[in-house]
Amino acid sequence: MGRGPGTRAGLRGRRGRSGAGEPRRGSPTPERAPLRESAPRRRGRRHHRRRQPRYWARQARRLLRHLGTRCSSRCLAPSRLPMEEMEEELKCPVCGSFYREPIILPCSHNLCQACARNILVQTPESESPQSRRASGSGVSDYDYLDLDKMSLYSEADSGYGSYGGFASAPTTPCQKSPNGVRVFPPAMPPPATHLSPALAPIPRNSCITCPQCHRSLILDDRGLRGFPKNRVLEGVIDRYQQSKAAALKCQLCEKAPKEATVMCEQCDVFYCDPCRLRCHPPRGPLAKHRLVPPAQGRVSRRLSPRKVSTCTDHELENHSMYCVQCKMPVCYQCLEEGKHSSHEVKALGAMWKLHKSQLSQALNGLSDRAKEAKEFLVQLRNMVQQIQESSVEFEACLVAQCDALIDALNRRKAQLLARVNKEHEHKLKVVRDQISHCTVKLRQTTGLMEYCLEVIKENDPSGFLQISDALIRRVHLTEDQWGKGTLTPRMTTDFDLSLDNSPLLQSIHQLDFVQMKASSPVPATPILQLEECCTHNNSATLSWKQPPLSTVPAEGYILELDDGSGGQFREVYVGKETMCTVDGLHFNSTYNARIKAFNKTGVSQYSKTLVLQTSEGCNFETQSAPYSQLVDIKKLLAVAWFAFDPGSAHSDIIFSNDNLTVTCSSYDDRVVLGKTGFSKGVHYWELTVDRYDNHPDPAFGVARIDVMKDVMLGKDDKAWAMYVDNNRSWFMHNNSHTNRTEGGITKGATIGVLLDLNRKTLTFFINDEQQGPIAFENVEGLFFPAVSLNRNVQVTLHTGLPVPDFYSSRASIA
Repeated sequence: MGRGPGTRAGLRGRRGRSGAGEPRRGSPTPERAPLRESAPRRRGRRHHRRRQPRYWARQARRLLRHLGTRCSSRCLAPSRLPMEEMEEELKCPVCGSFYREPIILPCSHNLCQACARNILVQTPESESPQSRRASGSGVSDYDYLDLDKMSLYSEADSGYGSYGGFASAPTTPCQKSPNGVRVFPPAMPPPATHLSPALAPIPRNSCITCPQCHRSLILDDRGLRGFPKNRVLEGVIDRYQQSKAAALKCQLCEKAPKEATVMCEQCDVFYCDPCRLRCHPPRGPLAKHRLVPPAQGRVSRRLSPRKVSTCTDHELENHSMYCVQCKMPVCYQCLEEGKHSSHEVKALGAMWKLHKSQLSQALNGLSDRAKEAKEFLVQLRNMVQQIQESSVEFEACLVAQCDALIDALNRRKAQLLARVNKEHEHKLKVVRDQISHCTVKLRQTTGLMEYCLEVIKENDPSGFLQISDALIRRVHLTEDQWGKGTLTPRMTTDFDLSLDNSPLLQSIHQLDFVQMKASSPVPATPILQLEECCTHNNSATLSWKQPPLSTVPAEGYILELDDGSGGQFREVYVGKETMCTVDGLHFNSTYNARIKAFNKTGVSQYSKTLVLQTSEGCNFETQSAPYSQLVDIKKLLAVAWFAFDPGSAHSDIIFSNDNLTVTCSSYDDRVVLGKTGFSKGVHYWELTVDRYDNHPDPAFGVARIDVMKDVMLGKDDKAWAMYVDNNRSWFMHNNSHTNRTEGGITKGATIGVLLDLNRKTLTFFINDEQQGPIAFENVEGLFFPAVSLNRNVQVTLHTGLPVPDFYSSRASIA
């Protein structure tokens, strides 16, 4: 029948505690044998004999099965526990190696016996146990030091310092162990002896500090022998090392352990050749030690009888009872001496079983936590994969968004370059037209001068006087034509275009991830103030405010309108104001408007959509109302009220009558535009002639916003006009005269202009009669009412007029 190490341990335990008729070696008196054969002793022996290792193997297998680990009964045998993950529990905190002869400190931490000797510190006489007992301040075998007085542990150093400041305890240099604890060598060099570290003398009044909890205590006369040896830890380490199949290493190499070549059976240490020659020379008492190969040493170590835990006070006595108050095993001699006379003492086997059961129950709770931790680790590993996938997807999305911005910028760049080229062509055309105009005018002036010189040469006084007045007037008129502004370039060489890229650069600098910003809330949705929203002609005014109970401030607002045809919304205003007027809308159109607020965190929800109608009245409803409830825009006549615009007019234009009446201070023709532009619908306005002197040629019509202001209307390609004198009229566009029509104007005449953008036509009227045919067709875009005149003409504008009835009837018939 095979016997494992656990079985041998049980047999050795019975042999060590059995004493009926067998006096133990080293027993002080034979009289003590009956006491050791008492009933509690037999009861403890029976309990210990019934404890089989298979019971605890079943307990461990149940815990591992709870953790999801499949393990057979063979692998849970005491000699083959899966202990790879507990290696740190088996290593000394001082030397970093597996425990060798571990001792248990009062704080329940373990140390190698040799390491404990290395970190001893000598204390002054006043701190010794004898002096404490003499003064009555010490009541325990181990006296903990006052850390404030000793200052063994310094906050400025992560290790331990030697005790200084006393002549009897000179400071010595210290080394540092692999895991960071400072190791103190003995104050005096050790004598030339071959005794083991455990048998070497301990300095008097020594102190030891636990390297894990930093509790310090003073040793008594027993020194390190007063600490119990942890035999259970030794057995676990033995099983752990036996489970390793790696080659045996030297136990004395300081840095990189070499492969062991021999093992000393008496010292129980594996040596390499250099360490054997240095630490285990074949002379003196060591010459009698038996050295065997490492493999044989491992077998002999496995087969050697396990050491039995003995009492720290009575080294020849085995533990047989357990003191509940002191929480430590005791021997019978301790009970005879009366140290635990008033304490509750129980059989060692019963307490062994009880504490194992308690540890098993505690492990049940810990196993639940370990299972949760295992599931949590699986979740974290899955998160790593998910984070990697999300990162790749997010990077691709970010690159696509940035590429879209770059593409949009390139498209806008092409558009701006096209506008620059267009401006370039326009400037060249204006300058060339002015060159042509001045050339013709100069030729005419030169001809007149030469003719006048020839007339002056004539000697016929009566003939000269017949034409002199006319020549003088022509000369003065020609001189006036070369007056102010004629010899001034109509176009500058500089480009008036200026690219405003600051908002875009600011937006680029502010481009960031919303989730990385401060987690403050977004502002509340703005509320439209319907009583202040209105439309006038082709402009719309909107007003809004933050909700009364809103606590989150808004940094600005974004107003959006559609295109008037139910298309996509576009931003028309971004700023801090709470009121905005939008100009240049289409007449007779319905627009949808909405507003939202923003701050550094993000944007709010959109407000309710507001429906605005550009018409004579202020008609608006919320989006919730059906379109059938709105005004029928097909039956509504768009009426425009506007005046002349001083801002865009030539500087020679003189305004009066609230900008409805204009004249000029120059003999040259100057252009003035209306304030309102039209791009949709049918529009009609009239102009009355208040003053008309010397038969000038005023022009009436429409023009683009960038029309030339210092020449007659229609001279360039930005105006469509009819110029008229006192007898006849002409249509003119791009300096092309067409459709001469009889019938002129005088003071008090009325000129009507009808712009029908639905049919894309422009028609003129004089005194309520159509002047000639339809003047221009295929006109489309944005047009402003326009007039050109000089100082001999003054006109007054009349707006808000309906379309003439005969035109409406003609349009309905068509």
